[in-house]
Amino acid sequence: MAESWVNSAERIGVDLHLELPGPGGRRAALIRALREAVRGGRLAPGTRLPPYRSLAADLGVARNTVADAYAELVAEGWLTARQGSGTRVADRAVPLRPAERVPVKAPARARGARHDLRQGTPDASAFPRAAWSAAYRRALQAAPNEAFGPGDPAGRRELREALTEYLARARGVRTDPDRIVICSGFAHALRLLFGQGAGQTAGQGSGGVLRGPLAVEAYGLDFHRGLLAAAGVRTVPLSLDEHGARVDGLGRERAVLLTPAHQFPTGGPLHPERRAAVIDWARARGTVVLEDDYDGEFRYDRRPVGALQGLDPERVMHIGSVSKSLSPALRLGWMVLPERYVGPVLAAKGEREGWASVPDQLALADFVASGSYDRHVRRMRQHYRRRRDRLVAMLAARAPHIEVTGIAAGLHAVLRLPSGTERSAVKAAAWQGVALDGLAAFRHPDTDMPAPDGLVVGYATPPEHAYGAALEALCGVLPPG
Repeated sequence: MAESWVNSAERIGVDLHLELPGPGGRRAALIRALREAVRGGRLAPGTRLPPYRSLAADLGVARNTVADAYAELVAEGWLTARQGSGTRVADRAVPLRPAERVPVKAPARARGARHDLRQGTPDASAFPRAAWSAAYRRALQAAPNEAFGPGDPAGRRELREALTEYLARARGVRTDPDRIVICSGFAHALRLLFGQGAGQTAGQGSGGVLRGPLAVEAYGLDFHRGLLAAAGVRTVPLSLDEHGARVDGLGRERAVLLTPAHQFPTGGPLHPERRAAVIDWARARGTVVLEDDYDGEFRYDRRPVGALQGLDPERVMHIGSVSKSLSPALRLGWMVLPERYVGPVLAAKGEREGWASVPDQLALADFVASGSYDRHVRRMRQHYRRRRDRLVAMLAARAPHIEVTGIAAGLHAVLRLPSGTERSAVKAAAWQGVALDGLAAFRHPDTDMPAPDGLVVGYATPPEHAYGAALEALCGVLPPG
């Protein structure tokens, strides 16, 4: 008798206590009520919901209203619907614990993701722990006592000397240690240059080393644009094509920010004629070019593209970091500056609480000088190239209608999608536990250039054991051909 009752209940679903408002907006109200029931834990993962007809009769609404509400929640990932199994609460729809129910603004793309294909981060499992630990020990043992007292806002001399040699050899940068200022990464460099250094707050852009308006590429990190906006800096977008930024669009801006070695995120280097043209513009205007050399070490199918700074060290600020090559957790970067800007940037650094850790600087100096950094970069270049090749091969086999671009260098690829499919693909990825970005997330709001649909896929981020499953999941959310 009990078994018969259970089977009967399974067929009709469970009774639901759902309160809907009066006439009007019944479908939207039902969707909200069901979401809240799942989110709050009243409907547990796996719970079978009543059939359309049953719930419609209970609530006094049209059957199509329930059917449409179920379909919307299935598309969003709250529910699942399979032939012969009915409509159920999705397994991934785990209710929040009471302590987590206070709304907290957090990056939605990183919450609950099983497969991390976000751009911008290296394979954290590949960090060279043993080699870094050895460099750290050597650096601490060799460090003079004064290294542990008040230091130089420019950064440790040992690191600046090591970077001078490395950047000249590997990136074609022309500098000396006195023109290098150590910072905590590219975002920190922007804050120093545009008025949000130590002791400054948003809105104090007028006190920066540089002032706006600043020309930027039409596609780039929204995070960087947000920092600039907080500093009161207006950004002016430059259109892009297959040769990089259209620098012929530069006008009376006071500086320009470019990713000349590998345009972010669309890929490809700045054409040689445009590299020369932007230097000519900076000379004629008496201003500077900010060069974001964010992944200059990782080249696969062509010769390395040297730093733009090599064309004119007095007109280009070269900015780099170890965020892609080693780890963003180290918070170590550098600014290679024209001589006239060194003093103002050091003044902008202000109090020493804003400086990078001295032991970490000493360790990186040893890591570079000993050759460990070169060995690690070469090893990771091969590792990421294999990752890229696996991505390209799987897409060729499973989604040949998807064009893959921007893969000659870097740690990410752009998947060109059929027109009008980007939003649905990003939504499907989120609800299938795949963290990635749509191309539109990087688009400058003021640009008028065409807006192609695409996905920005970071193939460096997943650990090796999880990479195959991540690619399978990616193929599962791509629009059909």
